[in-house]
Amino acid sequence: MQPQRIVVKLGTSTLTDGSARLSLARMADLARQVAWLQTNHCQIVLVSSGAIAAGREVLEYVELPKHLPKKQMLAAVGQPRLMAIYEQLFRIYEKTVAQVLLTRTDLSDRRRFLNARGTLEALLLQEVVPIINENDTVATEEIRFGDNDNLSAQVANLIEADRLILLTDQNGLYTSDPRLDAAAKLVSEVGEGGISEDLWRAAGGTRSGVGTGGMLTKLRAADLARQSGILTHIARGSEENVLMRIANNEIIGTLILPSLNKLESRKRYLLGNQYSQYSISVDGGAVRALKRGGSLLPAGITSTNGIFERGDSVKIQDINGKAIAAGLVNYSQEDIVKIIGLKTSEIENVLGYSYGDEVIHHNNMVLL
Repeated sequence: MQPQRIVVKLGTSTLTDGSARLSLARMADLARQVAWLQTNHCQIVLVSSGAIAAGREVLEYVELPKHLPKKQMLAAVGQPRLMAIYEQLFRIYEKTVAQVLLTRTDLSDRRRFLNARGTLEALLLQEVVPIINENDTVATEEIRFGDNDNLSAQVANLIEADRLILLTDQNGLYTSDPRLDAAAKLVSEVGEGGISEDLWRAAGGTRSGVGTGGMLTKLRAADLARQSGILTHIARGSEENVLMRIANNEIIGTLILPSLNKLESRKRYLLGNQYSQYSISVDGGAVRALKRGGSLLPAGITSTNGIFERGDSVKIQDINGKAIAAGLVNYSQEDIVKIIGLKTSEIENVLGYSYGDEVIHHNNMVLL
């Protein structure tokens, strides 16, 4: 099995195994699979629902309240319990977990987006399993993701995952609702051409009452992920060794192929911004280094043009003004001006902090 980066979305119906309470047996089995994958050189991020369900269990709420503050109250009670269970289960396999709570504004604001990505990258590098949930205790209707399917797709895009696995209480995507139509057939694969109108119409909402998602939200998440060059799987969470088998390229449930590969998706994003008014001019040595596949370092920069922020797409041009590359900057224009011509070891001394040695890393750059 090849090393890969995988985002796994665990819905409430999966964590409860269809009951009104968290299923420790199901959660333990999923933790075992995640631990095995991580041991076999995969990087795993979990996007987990279940905080409200855990809160209902603690406070003995029989029915799910419709009043948003009460749901937020249940989430506040349930989130520590949910994480405590995860921590105990992963400890069995000598794995460390971390809690990450997000709202929509964290990924719509560019600086927060980069900070979230940096945190997740650092956790994965340390072989920690990030467990992400929407910050239900502070989210409102205006800022909440609305469902963790959508959140998982955005996280997969955030960290440039290879796969997104959406675990549910159904075997996958069907031609119609299998609970209502005995003739419904499982769709094993959706091709690169995209999701047909028939499949959009066939996707239905939740009927369990324990989650906020449904097949429609999963289809929307898959559509977002495929446009980012990410393989997406929709499968039953109770299927034996489902995560391990999918990671080994076994077809389980529904596989949705990406419209572009990740490299092509990244290139299109960068090239789509190459005619930005922002630019960085570099010397001949830097031009040669970039053409050999190197990153852009402060020592090779001669000047900047335009006021840009960290994470913006910027052209790189030679001393004659010819554009040679485009990429995403790790530093703002204001910071770059302060470190022009310096060695990488001097960045922190001048700025008081560092986002890394590279002004633009070669992974975030495309030659023109």
